[in-house]
Amino acid sequence: MISVKDKWALITGASRGIGYLTALFMAKQGCNLVLHSRSLGHTKQIMEEVKAFGVEVYCVQADLANHQEVIGMLDEIESKGTAIDIVFNNAAVQVAYQTDYWKTPVEGLDLSFRINFIAVTTICYRLIPKMIERGFGRVINTTSGIKDQPEQAGYSASKAALDKFTKDLGTKLEGTNVLINLTDPGWCRTDLGGPQAPNSPESSLPGVAIGAFVDDTKSGRFFNATDYTGMSLQDAVRKVGTV
Repeated sequence: MISVKDKWALITGASRGIGYLTALFMAKQGCNLVLHSRSLGHTKQIMEEVKAFGVEVYCVQADLANHQEVIGMLDEIESKGTAIDIVFNNAAVQVAYQTDYWKTPVEGLDLSFRINFIAVTTICYRLIPKMIERGFGRVINTTSGIKDQPEQAGYSASKAALDKFTKDLGTKLEGTNVLINLTDPGWCRTDLGGPQAPNSPESSLPGVAIGAFVDDTKSGRFFNATDYTGMSLQDAVRKVGTV
């Protein structure tokens, strides 16, 4: 298991839900953080909380649906001289449930792909080459087990595209110490998952973060977070090695 102490992680959607909990989890391991949200005010609370663990932290803002804002966020990180070692592409949008899925509006499909897929690819294309140059990197893309729900076609199709992108790109990272993998938090009671979800957000840890700690050179894998619920980080990483 690798140590993330003093490394830098970018977490998108860090102001709430899984992103918020991931930020706390990584700070406890000594990882410095760049916390993303749509507004700097949204991450004020989590920034103060992670500071208590003695790590360095700052916040960036971008509407992930706006490509130029995503580029601007990455430019800002670069201008600060921050070498991002780990990325948690956590932020996502799930547009309104379409009971009459034959009338799914194109606007919802477009928004889903811009946030859930294109923003992620933009971040990966910008940061992974620099990871390769430095000889280390971990990218964890958050996917979903959603299926058989054309009522949520934008969300499910954008996540399917993300799965394909991650697995294909992973084949190009063989032989490097840069890994890109997928995690599924499960259906959790977050703003996205809703109050009827069966799992607490806390149940997603350490599973959603495990891709940052593995050290076996394998990319394109799928980590089901619920397989690691209640485990210590060390035991979870050990379990990965047996799968």
